[in-house]
Amino acid sequence: MLHNIDTKKMNQLMESNKDARDIINQLLENHRINVSTISHEIRNPLTLVFSSLQMMEMQHPEVKNFAHWEQTLSDVEFMCQLLNELSSFNNGEHLTYSPFSLNKLIKNVSISFAISLEDSDIEYVSNVDKAITTFTGDKHKLQEVLLNLLRNARDAVSDGGHIYLDASRRRDQIVIECRDDGCGIEAEKLDSIFEPFTTYKKDGTGLGLAISKRIVESHGGTLTVNSTPYKGSTFTVALPL
Repeated sequence: MLHNIDTKKMNQLMESNKDARDIINQLLENHRINVSTISHEIRNPLTLVFSSLQMMEMQHPEVKNFAHWEQTLSDVEFMCQLLNELSSFNNGEHLTYSPFSLNKLIKNVSISFAISLEDSDIEYVSNVDKAITTFTGDKHKLQEVLLNLLRNARDAVSDGGHIYLDASRRRDQIVIECRDDGCGIEAEKLDSIFEPFTTYKKDGTGLGLAISKRIVESHGGTLTVNSTPYKGSTFTVALPL
């Protein structure tokens, strides 16, 4: 992985030297392909292992009583999730552009998310500006961003908490805010939460926010956060029209 300081130095070098820019771009592309290839080659057999373990459990329920069975199953599932998210992070800058109804996308995501909360006491409210209509971008990756932010909000609030998703058009931007009144984030952690493999959740991979930020920035937008411990967080996506 490339750290922020490495990226900054590379950008400076690429701006000042055309030959260096071409070489660095080729190296970055080779790096992306290598990561994707390795993730793919590991993920496929690991997914088969996970499926086999699940099948064994269905056919022989007594294995649930074996020492370390649940932990093994959980670890394999986590590794599959990590490889999926690593692939998403690695390909976050590669967009497939097409015009689509951003209004409809946000509403569909909201409906799916609301359904996922039916067995909890969390209240979810969404408000989508009618002025938001057709947007040109990568529909599936923007959907991934919204789901990542909503899932993080769900993990941050306890039963009885609230989550809000507001989307509005402000001049030449679409602004989407995901707010919650959950545990919040300490000030000293805010600068690092978008860095890959940085997580403060027990079962987190540390890639969800990094993926989201990369996707939003690849659309020419920004993803920022404002948070107060024990009061909640607001994640704001701003997309240029």
